[in-house]
Parts: sequence; structure tokens; C-alpha cells
Amino acid sequence: MLRWLDVSSGIISEWRRQFVSVNIPCHVGPRMAGRRKSGAPFRLDGISYLPSWRPKPHIMPKILVLPFMLQHAEGPYLDELRAVGLEAVYPGRGVSLNTPELLLSHLKGIEGVIAGMEPFTPEVLAQSHVRAIARMGVGHDAIDVPAATAQGIAVTITPGTNEISVAEQTLALILGVMRGFPLRDRQVRRGEWIRQDLPRLAGQTLGLIGLGRIGKAVVPRAQGLGMHVIAHDPVGDAAWAEQNGVTLHSLSDLLAAADVVSLHLPCTAETQNLINARTLSQMKRGSVLINTSRGGLVDEEALVSALQLGHLAAAGLDVFQQEPLPLESPLLQLENVLLSPHMGGLDEQSVIDMSQLAARCIARLYRGEWPEGCVVNEELRAGWRW
Repeated sequence: MLRWLDVSSGIISEWRRQFVSVNIPCHVGPRMAGRRKSGAPFRLDGISYLPSWRPKPHIMPKILVLPFMLQHAEGPYLDELRAVGLEAVYPGRGVSLNTPELLLSHLKGIEGVIAGMEPFTPEVLAQSHVRAIARMGVGHDAIDVPAATAQGIAVTITPGTNEISVAEQTLALILGVMRGFPLRDRQVRRGEWIRQDLPRLAGQTLGLIGLGRIGKAVVPRAQGLGMHVIAHDPVGDAAWAEQNGVTLHSLSDLLAAADVVSLHLPCTAETQNLINARTLSQMKRGSVLINTSRGGLVDEEALVSALQLGHLAAAGLDVFQQEPLPLESPLLQLENVLLSPHMGGLDEQSVIDMSQLAARCIARLYRGEWPEGCVVNEELRAGWRW
């Protein structure tokens, strides 16, 4: 039996090692520096030591960092991890782990993950040894939370870090489609100089479906453009709405009243395809749909039909049922649809804030602390251990 006492850390490790010439306990540590000739065996406190042996270094727990904008990038998130002895590792530049098989192949030896939109399915979770997944953002529909909970894996999000970015993206899409983009841009590029008057944005009614952090962030920005804001949220903050000039409505009443409908709610079993042929038919003729939330909220086939038939004037979409959007999608053929690649929550500051909070959640869990207000599966709190 070989015994190694790491004097600097106070950790005692034991393992067996068979030497070619002799089989003796041996040790090389900081206390031996300068006390022996190179290559010469020596004794200390009655124990023989071989200079060729070195103890294994301390292995830092590995945290897999998946969001593309963080790949091998320095930032405060790394300071959070390093401060508690965690090592950030990356899948490689340009590598997208967008299938369960690819994701699982990168989870060997990984104890924590800072995640983007990768598919953490029950199969992936069951075959990994991950203790915590920190989602960079607030949506967590790509993670099977019940399966994670069954495996004792804590799932966290980063509330309060990207609502300004999403709100600005929402307004960008509203302004774009209300001023005729992308059609006007395409017409100029084709040499078509067509000048056409369009409805003024000021005075229009904006209907927000969802009045959480992001919906609330949209309100003052839309009001600043002269829009009248109404909202639908079954669990909405009625007091906040009243104080900020927002009237709450039923879903059907909102759809009938709004000139622009903007989605700001999670995609769940209850909200999947919330915008479908029936609800689209309830919207005002010539109205606009904006989605910066989740693609699963919208039945894209029904949306395409409503746009082609002229029931809707336009749509601004940052999210889709399948991402990246397939090249064969009929949405790409419509000139009254303004598209962006699920970038609503991304600006320079939100990336810093989201990544730092995600890393802080991992670090706190590793230290045995609980990141208040960030853990999705709160039921794990009692008795959870890294």
C-alpha cells in the first residue's frame, strides 16, 4: 500500500503501485525539495521514498460551458468558477450540441453545465453524472426538469438579466414590420422605388400576452412610442398593471382589441400552439404578431396561412418551432415577415450578466449554498448535495 500525505492540503490519499525494482511505500512532496540528489532514493521518518514518483495533482471539477458566445472567452463568469476551484471546459469552436447524442458525448467527466438551448432529455440526464445545469436565460423548456429532478440535478435560470434586451428586440420587430420591413428593403434592392404610406405606430394598441419581467420591460418602451398597452396574464400583477397604465383583459378580448399582439410567456404543455388557426382568426384583420418568446407557442402553418390570406398584415419572429429555421420553411418566402435568429435576449451587457449569474449559481451550489430565486426545481432544496 502506497500512502501519500499532501502536507499543503492535509489530504491523505492511498493507492497501490507496483514498482519494477522494489515494492515500497514512497512519497514525494513539498517537504523533500532540496533534500536529495536527483534520482537517488531516500528515507524520512523511517519510510523509503522514490524520487521518480509524483502524486496525482488535484483534479478540479469540470463545468461544461455551452453557449456559443462564451466559447473560450474571458469574462466575470470565469472568475466565479475559478474562485471556488471549478474548471471551465468547452466543446470546441463551432461545435453545436443540438442533438441528444452529441450532447451526451461531451458530458463524460462533467459535473456542471452552463447551458444554452441544448436538449437535456431524460436519456441524456440519466446517462450523465451532472449535478447542476445553469441555463443562461430564463426559458428552460430544452431541459426535462421532471427528469432532472428525479436524478437529483439542480436546474437554475438567470432571472433579471436579459429582459431589457428582449424588450428592445420586441420594439425593433414592431417598428420594423409597422414600417414595412423587410419588404421595403427588398424592393429597393430589386430597383423598385415604391413609396407607400403605412399606419402610424403612435396610437396603436399593443396587446401583451404575458406580463412577467419581460412584458413589464416592454410596457414603458411601447408607451414611450405613443402606444396604448393592454395585457393578458392569468397570474399577472394587477397592482403593477394599474400603476403603469396597463389594463388586463381575457385572451379573447385582447386578441380582438390589439393592433399588435406580442408574446411573452413560457412554452408549456398548456401554452403549446397557443396561437393557432382559432386564435389567429380572433385577431383583428390587418393586425401584427410578434414572438420573442418561444417558437412552440405558434402554429407556424396556421400563421403562414393567415399571412398569405391577408388576415394578418405582418409578423416579426425571433423564435421558431425548429431552430435553426429550415431553408424550406414557407416563412422565408413571405415578404411581410421579419425574422431574426433567436437573439432577443442577447446584447453585450446581457451576455455578461447572464453568464455571470449562471456561473454564480453553479459556484454556490458547489459550495453547498442555495441560489435563492434561481432554482427551477425548488423541491430539491432539502438534502441536496453536490
